Amino acid sequence: MARKSLIARQKRRERTVKQYAELRKELKAKGDYEALQKLPRDSSASRLNNRCNVTGRVRGYYRKFGMSRLVFREMALQGKIPGIVKSSW
Repeated sequence: MARKSLIARQKRRERTVKQYAELRKELKAKGDYEALQKLPRDSSASRLNNRCNVTGRVRGYYRKFGMSRLVFREMALQGKIPGIVKSSW
């Protein structure tokens, strides 16, 4: 599981990106890069990471399910994800 501080930092970044999204869009359209640089760094969407909703893990993240491969495997084996069946051939 990821450290609580990393998960909290990610949530704060998400709020900041959402808050400044419209302003960043306007400034980019105008080409006002001076004003863009004065905005907080965390207001840029490229600073966000995809994190597992359960554990907060960054690596091995499946976008479709919103979780890491480890949690996905556990939940799939327990039958908690509808439509997912362990393959065998």
